[in-house]
Amino acid sequence: MDKNAIWGFILIFLVVIGFSYLNRPSKGQIEAQQRYLDSMAIVERQTAAQPALAAESPDTSNLSDSAVAERLAALYGDFSFAAQGEETFITLENELLMLRLSSKGGRVYSAGLKQYTNYEDKPLMLFDKDESYFSATLITANNRIVNTGDLYFETIEQSPLSTTFRLKTGDDAWLDFVYNLHPDDYMVDFNIVPHNLLNHVSSQTGSLDLTWKQKIRQQEKGRKFEERYAQLFYKYLSDDVEHLKETKDDSKAVPNKLKWIGYKDQYFSSALIAKESFGAGQLDSKYFKNGEYLKDYSTSTSVDFDIRSDKPVELSYFFGPNDYNLLKSYDKTKFEGQDLQLEKLVYLGWSLFRSINKWIIIPVFDWLVGSIAGVGLAILVLTLIVKIVLFPLVYKSLMSSAKMRVMKPQIEAITAKHPGQGNAMVRQQKTMELYRQVGINPMSGCVPMLIQMPILLALFWFFPSAIELRHQSFLWAKDLATYDAIIQWNTYIPFISDSFGNHISLFCLLMTVVNVIYTKYNMDQANTGQEQMPGMKVMMYIMPVFMMFFLNSYSSGLNYYYFISTLITILQTIAFRYFLNENALLAKLEANKKNPPKKKSGFMARLEEAQRKQQAMLREQQKKQGKRR
Repeated sequence: MDKNAIWGFILIFLVVIGFSYLNRPSKGQIEAQQRYLDSMAIVERQTAAQPALAAESPDTSNLSDSAVAERLAALYGDFSFAAQGEETFITLENELLMLRLSSKGGRVYSAGLKQYTNYEDKPLMLFDKDESYFSATLITANNRIVNTGDLYFETIEQSPLSTTFRLKTGDDAWLDFVYNLHPDDYMVDFNIVPHNLLNHVSSQTGSLDLTWKQKIRQQEKGRKFEERYAQLFYKYLSDDVEHLKETKDDSKAVPNKLKWIGYKDQYFSSALIAKESFGAGQLDSKYFKNGEYLKDYSTSTSVDFDIRSDKPVELSYFFGPNDYNLLKSYDKTKFEGQDLQLEKLVYLGWSLFRSINKWIIIPVFDWLVGSIAGVGLAILVLTLIVKIVLFPLVYKSLMSSAKMRVMKPQIEAITAKHPGQGNAMVRQQKTMELYRQVGINPMSGCVPMLIQMPILLALFWFFPSAIELRHQSFLWAKDLATYDAIIQWNTYIPFISDSFGNHISLFCLLMTVVNVIYTKYNMDQANTGQEQMPGMKVMMYIMPVFMMFFLNSYSSGLNYYYFISTLITILQTIAFRYFLNENALLAKLEANKKNPPKKKSGFMARLEEAQRKQQAMLREQQKKQGKRR
């Protein structure tokens, strides 16, 4: 590895460290969070001291009808009428979505996406049966706590796109759950409508506590890769979108109002959205290492609830794909002016990389997918476009390496004239002086490489989140959104199975082979005659192998892109070397020696000053060692 590449890695490391430092929580944020936790503990103690009692499922098998009624009234207050019943189901569907609603709890019982299938080619169900739960909590007039999830609703109105579930408390008092689907849309309107509840629930009721849970099914073949993108997202009412950790159990007490909560898989999400806002609450994510589920999400929050009027609580469900353009469109349609930012369910990297994906990569890729038959060909053309756009920067890096390469005989002459470890600083000084005379800046090849990095890293985040790749085949890869295994095995191998997986991806293998070839070729071309750090050559060959371990479970679309990109880079390098007249380049550099020496850059001056000091220290150490002898 030459010095340009070494400086490049150093600068990238410093950028990452600086980003982490700037984004650490402030002392004020930590103190605010602690105050909230303290206040929540106080509220919990106060709630425990209140006389309201949670209704328990009664055993009425040995009681008379009148005794049963009396028992239920004691437990559920005026909601006792709905404490027993038979669960029935209603189906709502449009061109995209099929929902099954249950009269028990008036909840969404199952949600299926009609235009998608899972990795086993079965209809894609986000959840079904007991995999989800929704309940609103009320305190009755006789100071009992009841959960709507335990009660039976009646079906009042029904059509293919809408239905109303009614929880009765009397002849002229009820609580309605109203669902409305729209044609060709993944959004579901969900309104909670009170009617004459003032005398049936506690007069102190000012909010409605909500509990929402869902288990996340495995939908893709690569479980390990899919679970990295399965996260619980949430958006603050007047702030940004955040999420819980994806690789372990996590929970968060949210002290501020929220706009929406999203239960995200890699390519699909369930989201609950408030027209106004959700209050403070608790978010939890449980991580499963194996089994049919990836995560178990739960939310406890609240919404404003006015029992003195019939004002509805207006909510919306989203059950659909994590399609960037689809999610972004809701900011201009249904939720115009509300800054929903639902498209942030599609993770596109840090702010800089997300901006590149948002404004450049996604529009270009969408145009290519719409213009070219096949996603695989679209990736190929996208790679060519990226390479063409970045070629001026690549050219500068190649030219910088070529300049130092043609000076190799003179560098070797300096090494021969000043041999030995004791003259290392002298050789370095003479080399820098030679570069200055002929007009070579060793850093000129590093800067273009750094400028390329944001685009290359943006593409790294783009491909695993692009739902357009899902179930799209190309060559031998049946699904560009997951790995293309050429060899698979079931035996667990320590370390290998955990880090590499029980398969070998063909595109990843090809990418690794091409990278090893490129590394060998590039090292030969970049040999400028200067001494390299011990072991650096071996490390350069280890890097492609390490990348294979890292990328083996990633999508074949991403590895296909890296494979094609590296091939094009090799071709660019060979073509550059073929068309470059190195004798003419050397003559031009030699002609620069006749011109007056250019003023040293600040960096070069500081570098040479550091070298002089280090050389002086080395001479001093040698003198001391000579005196001891």
